[in-house]
Amino acid sequence: MELRILPKNIADMIAAGEVVQRPGSVVKELMENAVDAGASQIHVRITDAGRTLIQVIDNGCGMSPDDAVVCFERHATSKLSTAEDLHHILTYGFRGEALASIAAVAEVTLKTRREGDEIGTEVVLEGGEQRSLKEVAAPKGSSFAVRNLFYNIPARRKFLKSDSVELRHIVEEFQRVALTCPDIGFTLNANDKDLHVLKPAKSLKFRILDLLGSHVVGDIMDIHAETSIVGIDGFVGRPESAKKTLGNQFLFVNGRYFRSPYLHKAVMKAYEGLIPEGTTPSYFIYLNVDPASIDVNIHPTKTEIKFEEDSVIFQSLYACIKESMGRNAVAGSIDFDNPEIRDIPIVGKSFSDWRPSDIPEGDPTYNPFNEGTYAGFDKPEKPSVPDYGHGGGYSAHIDKSDNYGALFAERTLPTAQILCVQGRFIFTQSSSGVLVISIRRARERILYERFLKQLSGSVHASQTALFPVEVVVGVEGCLLFEANKEMLSRLGYDIELFGNDSIVVNAVPDGFDATPGKVEAMVGDLKLILSEEKPGLSEMMDQTTAAKFALLGASGGEKISSPLEAQRLVDALMQTGAPEFTPSGRRIISILSIEEIEKRF
Repeated sequence: MELRILPKNIADMIAAGEVVQRPGSVVKELMENAVDAGASQIHVRITDAGRTLIQVIDNGCGMSPDDAVVCFERHATSKLSTAEDLHHILTYGFRGEALASIAAVAEVTLKTRREGDEIGTEVVLEGGEQRSLKEVAAPKGSSFAVRNLFYNIPARRKFLKSDSVELRHIVEEFQRVALTCPDIGFTLNANDKDLHVLKPAKSLKFRILDLLGSHVVGDIMDIHAETSIVGIDGFVGRPESAKKTLGNQFLFVNGRYFRSPYLHKAVMKAYEGLIPEGTTPSYFIYLNVDPASIDVNIHPTKTEIKFEEDSVIFQSLYACIKESMGRNAVAGSIDFDNPEIRDIPIVGKSFSDWRPSDIPEGDPTYNPFNEGTYAGFDKPEKPSVPDYGHGGGYSAHIDKSDNYGALFAERTLPTAQILCVQGRFIFTQSSSGVLVISIRRARERILYERFLKQLSGSVHASQTALFPVEVVVGVEGCLLFEANKEMLSRLGYDIELFGNDSIVVNAVPDGFDATPGKVEAMVGDLKLILSEEKPGLSEMMDQTTAAKFALLGASGGEKISSPLEAQRLVDALMQTGAPEFTPSGRRIISILSIEEIEKRF
């Protein structure tokens, strides 16, 4: 087989795939270039989640006509001149690959002008090839308009996710850049709707407030440490605000966002024993190190960084967070849902003064089931009940000899043999021993089959009305709920958007706990479910969705406390297609045989 050099256009497309993975990648690269250009205002406009248009406008230094042309050449950069410069990188971009990669897979128009120039320059490129170059009137700075992303790579364009998913990735990239530069103003507009309008902030905390809301700022603690290896600043969330969903976890080094599972473990170790398993706290951590001690050139998108002293940074970060918790008097929270915890009566010091002294003492010989015993009191007279005649419906005398109570026999007999234990298990007699049913798993099976029918549209979801509950979910959360509004409605949720970062929950599926605290917790679980990737086939997607929502409803349902409620649950379970197992195959029903019971005695 003969070796040959790839044509330049194909090589550029392959290289572009490393840098430009989706519309969010373009937003990241263009915003970082605008920051490097010294801009104080950066505007981002998006149409159709970046498929149709991504435009980034800044008021930075601008470019000369020659630089406006050269900037689209691969490895054209003003940041490096010698190999030693790689050890002193303090800017976002330095390799000169971003604009060349974007131009290779889209139609790009650049308008730019330097402050001292009277006229600006416009460059138009398609598929990496220059189509036009001319002088135009333009404000100081640069405007990059990227249209029809991946128009010349249909396979890449086909495999982009839905608009809601791609827009969420764009919002994530926007937030990461905005959090590194609180002194710069940013706006994000999607389909002519402002998602973020950020003025230059006085401090990082004000930028977090403007970007993510007061509910985040109110639950964070500041951290600070200075060592010979690393300087640490930023904020971490209080343990009680830890969420099941990943979100608001940011690591920065020398002003650059990066991902590090290793340093994430340092954060989680500091919270060990303080947060429930499966939850993650918020954190905004800024590391300052010697640029020569890190390598930012190990990943095409520069989101991974190699540290020389990573173990020292790990220990420093862990100690810094623990110190902040001690300074803010953070302690482990009490689990009030633990059934092993006993109620502790609270008695004030003046209780004995309040307690009346004339409370009569009870008679120890009194038997309430003996009609002839009244503990020294006169036998009470029967209450006088008016007689409305034969057709009035009420009678002063009831003839118990005529099979009194038969009216209620059908309802009371089945529940008399049912025992509900701690709201978790149902015990009832069977021919071979004792039948034990897990209440939570029974609910899961019942809800799964109900949700399957509702998703298929064969039945309408019944809803539980409640007072509207407002929940702050952030811009990304609003995009999630807006994209899945129709499906949520079929399942029984009535959720409306309220501004750019909040929703209002008007109703939840029948059987779900509708109290405000439970609704807020449920919304967090909903975000987790909706953000997960779903199978492609509609039938599999419905089954997966129904199973996840059934699990959510089973864990957040109202508590069963009476035999009658338990009987209704058992009846509903037995009407399902597979009452013995949950959708994930876990056992719902178990039988304790007489032999097993006898072995315990």
